[in-house]
Amino acid sequence: MNDYDIIRMLSGRSVRFDPEDGALEGAPETVRRLSDLRGIFADRAAFEEALADDNPVIYRVRSIENANGEGDLHYGLGILMPGRIGDEFYMTRGHLHAWRPAAEVYIGLRGSGVMLLEHEESGTGSALPLEAGTIVYVPGSTAHRTINTGDEPLTYIGVFPARAGHDYGAMAARNFRNVVVARDGRAEMMVRTDFLKGLKL
Repeated sequence: MNDYDIIRMLSGRSVRFDPEDGALEGAPETVRRLSDLRGIFADRAAFEEALADDNPVIYRVRSIENANGEGDLHYGLGILMPGRIGDEFYMTRGHLHAWRPAAEVYIGLRGSGVMLLEHEESGTGSALPLEAGTIVYVPGSTAHRTINTGDEPLTYIGVFPARAGHDYGAMAARNFRNVVVARDGRAEMMVRTDFLKGLKL
């Protein structure tokens, strides 16, 4: 072990965060408004109607990239607002990792929602609870989207390999096969095409 390895090993970092407002000390903030999410919501008419009325902030993310070496980790703190577009809950864009084998861990800090998962090759999907006091493991080669199904902001931390990267284009091109919608006072996962058929009735 040389001097560089020792310095790198000892260059840890401690930062403060606030689960109430999504603050993460020293981290730049990315803000996504409704207008940034065109094509994400299945109900396009409801989207256009909502956008004509307002352009609210849907979610904010603050990320920290301490180092980019092999074995290093990046992490971010997200805050997703409550609300709906038609029957669909507010959600993030969703993504795959550019380096497909990369997994990710999400830790729920406040609020309630789900993590929508879809395996890239099989197309198999699921919706796992993501709420205060829960941890969600997202395997590699799995697209994931955070959805707020509650009535308060959903705040969470995501931790992933520095090498992971984000591929938003793959999911933007085809979107997720499933949607999470409000049905009889609860959140329900539905096949997107079935949901769209129901809109036309």
